[in-house]
This record gives sequence, structure tokens and C-alpha cells, in this order.
Amino acid sequence: MLLVIKKRASKGKIEKMAQDFDGYIKLVVDVEREILAGGEKRRFEGEQKLLQQEGSKQENLWGGGLDLETKGIDCDSIINLRPNQGNSSREILSPEIRKKFVKIVKKLLL
Repeated sequence: MLLVIKKRASKGKIEKMAQDFDGYIKLVVDVEREILAGGEKRRFEGEQKLLQQEGSKQENLWGGGLDLETKGIDCDSIINLRPNQGNSSREILSPEIRKKFVKIVKKLLL
């Protein structure tokens, strides 16, 4: 279930977001506004929700995921391919953006 999270998520919301992938949550994080969309089957769904309903800017949205069992956070998503922003990989290459991404995921979901 796709949800937008703006403050620490409840256990119930986290469980709803993890339903589609059995304990893994696909995420799109707005690294400037410190909000995220999670639980989508494809990250572009969360990306679109943040852009259209939350007023996020494309350049601030980055994708990744959270494994609830291991608490591992990854920064790998096709939406991260942005040669025009210097990110030529599915991984978030900027240490600064990567650090923000992980910090926000921990703050809102762990």
C-alpha cells in the first residue's frame, strides 16, 4: 500500500507498506522536505504522488528501499539514473545525498 510519511510511521503503517514485497519497502525520499513515499510496487508511483500531491521537486526525489528483517537500507533505483544531475548509476552516487536519504529513512521508519 502506497503511503506518504511525513513523521515517524506507526508499526501498522510500516506493515501496510511492506505487504507487496514481504518485508521489503520500496521508497522514494524527498531529501529536502524530509518526507517519503513507500509501499509502491514501482517507485515511479511514489515519485508521482510526491510530485503531484505533495509539491516535491524532481531533483530532490531519490529511490531505494528498506528490508525490515535486516534493517538494511539500499539506495538503488532506476529513478536515480540522472546524468543531468551527475548521477549515472541506479545507486545514489553523491555521498551527501546518500547520507540524507539514509538519515530520513531511519528517522521516519526505524
